[in-house]
Amino acid sequence: MMNLRMRPIMLAVLSTCSVPAFAAGIPTLQEVTVNSSSRDLIGVADSASEGTVTAKQLANRPLLRPAEVMEVVPGMIVTQHSGDGKANQYFLRGFNLDHGSDFSTHVMGMPINMVSHAHGQGYMDLNFLIPELVSTVKYKKGVYGAEDGDFATSGSARIDYQRKLAAPFIDLTVGQHNYRRLLTAGSTEINGFNLLAGIELAGNDGPWVQPENLEKQNAVFRLSSGTTANGFALTAMLYKADWTASEHVPARAISSGEIGRYGTLVPNDGGHTHRYSLSGEWALTGENSVTRANAYVIDYGLNLFSAPSGYISGLAGDQHEQADARIVWGGDVRRTWFLGPELRDTELTAGVQLRQDRISKVGLYNTVNRQRINTVREDRITETASGLFIDAKTQWLPWFRTNIGARYDAIRAESTALGGANNMTNGGSASASQASPKLGAVFGPFNLVGPTEFYANWGHGFHSNDARGASAKVNPQDGSAVDAIPLIVKAKGSELGVRMVPLPGWNSSLSVWQMDLASELVFIGDEGVTEPKGASKRSGIEWSNYFTPFSGVIVDADLALSKARFRDDVNGGRRVPNAIPLAASLGVTYDDGGPWFGGVRMRYLGSYDLEETGTEKSEAFWMTNLKLGYRFNKQWQATFDVLNLFNKKANDIEYWGGACTRSEALAGTGGCGTGSAIDGRLVHPLEPRTVRLGVRISF
Repeated sequence: MMNLRMRPIMLAVLSTCSVPAFAAGIPTLQEVTVNSSSRDLIGVADSASEGTVTAKQLANRPLLRPAEVMEVVPGMIVTQHSGDGKANQYFLRGFNLDHGSDFSTHVMGMPINMVSHAHGQGYMDLNFLIPELVSTVKYKKGVYGAEDGDFATSGSARIDYQRKLAAPFIDLTVGQHNYRRLLTAGSTEINGFNLLAGIELAGNDGPWVQPENLEKQNAVFRLSSGTTANGFALTAMLYKADWTASEHVPARAISSGEIGRYGTLVPNDGGHTHRYSLSGEWALTGENSVTRANAYVIDYGLNLFSAPSGYISGLAGDQHEQADARIVWGGDVRRTWFLGPELRDTELTAGVQLRQDRISKVGLYNTVNRQRINTVREDRITETASGLFIDAKTQWLPWFRTNIGARYDAIRAESTALGGANNMTNGGSASASQASPKLGAVFGPFNLVGPTEFYANWGHGFHSNDARGASAKVNPQDGSAVDAIPLIVKAKGSELGVRMVPLPGWNSSLSVWQMDLASELVFIGDEGVTEPKGASKRSGIEWSNYFTPFSGVIVDADLALSKARFRDDVNGGRRVPNAIPLAASLGVTYDDGGPWFGGVRMRYLGSYDLEETGTEKSEAFWMTNLKLGYRFNKQWQATFDVLNLFNKKANDIEYWGGACTRSEALAGTGGCGTGSAIDGRLVHPLEPRTVRLGVRISF
């Protein structure tokens, strides 16, 4: 442990150094990486549930989809209930995060969650990620970080890309179901500047009876100088995708034989999307301060065609289109001062954040085979969010330090109705603000079972609601009167935790947490309306472990238990649907620099409630992925991935809701085809065992 009075200066010095990364899944400060001779990382975290994952652990992790990078966050589950061009489904701490509504993610300083989105509030599409270029994933769980604003109720993650590569390379991967992927990336130095470029082309049909026909084009160009602590980077990213989706379907349609396990009800769901961005970041570390700034502009669009309910309205099907076109711009400026021994080595950080979404058109349309037949609603929205935050970390005693922070957020939205027979009286302005205090205390290190620290954290946070719901006057479906909803929903959380090093190389953390959310109001993009839910309370226990027993071997094991309940009865019960009560994972990777490398990962999802009474539940299951690799020499290597190794027949996601199959609509069963639906289990199956072979050529 470094001398406490020298800690701020030493951290500033360390942050400028380039040393081998070791800390994967272990809390570290913003820019500190340590080498393998400094394994026991006690004394640098503000809570028991934060950490930094580096490229070393990601390199040998078998991934089915790019967004599964997020599963490095202990307890996070990433699934899909539609096509691979749509944002994934996320679960953490008793939250069904849907597509990102209660977890905030930034990539190279750019916010990924989309406000007032056509499909769902906080829509977090990470399909543009290139895992091989990720340098770090820094995560925090809970509402305790002063720098975290909107959507950071269950937590947040900040993903950064590398600035230079050891050698340029070409990756070619092929697999079952017409999977193919070409990635080429490299970096070079030009007049003292580093230029990194990466281009990815990918396609996949998947196991579906209706081929997915995924076509993805992706590119990143990054010009940088210096380091993340002293230097700058300019990054341009270009991503677009087209796909055909097989949505979740009624389980009874599969069991009756009407469709196969990988069949679909309504043809030609899917869509196309794009994300083009330009961002810049700059940092300067002085003797007693660090200054950082970033700015970004994003051109984003989505046209999503879905028919999750099948044939409720008739044999033409219930397909609808959700369209979103926007420009997002904003930035962040912050400064940290190291105040020295006379002020208890306090690190004081203050910052300001600004974001504006200029949504030229966000709409919901009834469609048949992707052709619009009716406009349910169409709106134009300008939404501006600003935030101020301050944070002070103070070392009061050798065994006691605090982290006291606060932030103030203000959101203003202007919504204008552009179309929809029952929508034209909607619109107007809405605004809201919130002050969010944060408090943390750390006790230790004590030499108990190895170096040990204890943590206590408390704070307020929030997620925003859709601007259309906050300015609503009538239901765009039928014209009936509705009440507007709050633009900001408050969250309050607390946590107790302990982190210890029982053996050299083994870091273990245990946390007990609870969270109160003022409202579960959700804007339903499929209907263009707000679904009323009540206030909720969540609590849980998490145990995370990271172990390096031998050189080149990394073992991580996580266990997360949670309980999610509404404060009052909803539909006859208090259970929050799709809140996973038990999740566990175990991963082992091996790479000592020799010819063989690889990793295996097992993931467990416990049975969760599908509706509020808890009568209907999902099925629990394990799943295992495997990666094996061999280096022939410095230039050539091959990889062999087996995803869903044991060919587990389970469901990626399960819901409970109303839907109709085509045969039910033909027969008029339960009113199907005339506006009524049959409630039941809706499922999207796991993809079967899939083999992929890859070859990398380095230059």
